[in-house]
Amino acid sequence: MTMDTLCINANGIGYRQLNEQVREALARGTTHFEIDNVCGQRYIAAAATGDAVSFRLCGVPGQDMGAFLAGPFIRVEGNAQDGVGNTMDAGTIVINGLAGDVLGYAMRGGRIFVRGDVGYRVGIHMKAYKEKCPIIVVGGKAGDFLGEYMAGGAIIVLGMYSGNPNAPLAGRSLGTGMHGGVIYVRGTIDPYQLGPGLIAESADENDLAFLAKHLDDFAKEFDVDAKEIRAEGFCRIKPFSHRPYGNLYVPT
Repeated sequence: MTMDTLCINANGIGYRQLNEQVREALARGTTHFEIDNVCGQRYIAAAATGDAVSFRLCGVPGQDMGAFLAGPFIRVEGNAQDGVGNTMDAGTIVINGLAGDVLGYAMRGGRIFVRGDVGYRVGIHMKAYKEKCPIIVVGGKAGDFLGEYMAGGAIIVLGMYSGNPNAPLAGRSLGTGMHGGVIYVRGTIDPYQLGPGLIAESADENDLAFLAKHLDDFAKEFDVDAKEIRAEGFCRIKPFSHRPYGNLYVPT
């Protein structure tokens, strides 16, 4: 290990103590963190900044890992609990396992790759601004309310690396309240799963060009076959209007 690397054995360390160690090391100029035996500690790397900063976590980080992240790279060798990337602004989070609910809540930049399945309400309130376009790629399947109230960015669901082979690619009410952004699903989606005011259609050449880089990077991170991922077509799910519920309000 180099002088700018800090190794921490998180076994038996409370989340406050662990995060204090990380913040103090960041202030000293440490740029790489190897944290082993993570077991539910919350807020790891929350509000961390700097494109040169990276974290490798072994175990299961707790809620709100990478919340407000602004540049660093985080790789989790294991599963992750709820709230990963909450209000994330920039950077990359890679989870070599499963992830829980509300992943990417209000995410406004950066990318999150999850090899396996994710929970409920993933990507809700995602938004994009100018050059920022948040991306979530799910290698497995997703629970109900995927992309709820989504306003920007892209969610990509592959359904390939799932522990639930008989489950649908996503749960019910996909994209409920969605008024911006796009959800891509490898294969097809049953209309009953869509929230009101959404349309599903085959991805076109522009969509496939957009998907290519993110799918290639996903494949590289998890050492899977990018050609196999792209061998199946994708459907694109978008709102028919940026104000899908505008007719419910009385004009003044």
